[in-house]
Amino acid sequence: MKTQGHSALVTGAGSGLGEATAHELARLGAKVAVLDINLANAEKVAADINAAHGAGRAVACQCDITDTTSLQAALAKASAAHGPARMLMNIAGIGSAKRIVGKDGNAAPLEDFVRVVNVNLIGTYNASRLFAAACAKLEPLEDGERGVMLFTASVAAYDGQVGQQAYSASKSALVGMTLPMARDLAQHGIRVCTIAPGLFATPLMKTLPEPVQQSLAASIPFPARLGKPEEFAQLAAHIVTNTHLNGEVIRLDGALRMAPR
Repeated sequence: MKTQGHSALVTGAGSGLGEATAHELARLGAKVAVLDINLANAEKVAADINAAHGAGRAVACQCDITDTTSLQAALAKASAAHGPARMLMNIAGIGSAKRIVGKDGNAAPLEDFVRVVNVNLIGTYNASRLFAAACAKLEPLEDGERGVMLFTASVAAYDGQVGQQAYSASKSALVGMTLPMARDLAQHGIRVCTIAPGLFATPLMKTLPEPVQQSLAASIPFPARLGKPEEFAQLAAHIVTNTHLNGEVIRLDGALRMAPR
């Protein structure tokens, strides 16, 4: 599917991988809705896109993907600004690192596990179901395609480290949901793919001390550096434009395989 002139929804677009993806899609001619729980961040990214690619190219939408009312309001705002969306980039997510038995001997709090799964898995499904229902009503394009959606997993789906039970479980679930979702939506001409990124130079990563960042980068076989958010964005855009990519999970990690800790 060509990006030019079509509307895209990007969750978690207020920073990091989502911000880079929103910029890349706009550069390729898409109209982008910048969805983020942090409205100030979303407005800044939208303003930057409009300054770089023309007024009206991006709209900021505050959105909690775990809250259907909030999500529906954001989707309505995006549709009013840009028309019905044919692209959904599910990039919003959170992390967690808690040993199941802590140093104090107590069990990990259940609330932490539920929170991570609720955002990363259920929030992604929530956005996907609403997008798919609307997209399925659109007129088909070339090859009968109506739209495309992306999930953002992680190498932790395969190589989860100590303390990453909640995060790995949520990302593994997205991997497991990719093929059945693609099969389910094939009748509607909607493709589904997933990217499983490794270690990337996101704002969260940059909060770590420089020696820690360097150590993490050195663990990547090649190139021995952190991934660049624009590299994630380039792959996300390629998934949109390569119509034969469907039901696939792509690791983007420089051949990294995470150690236990």
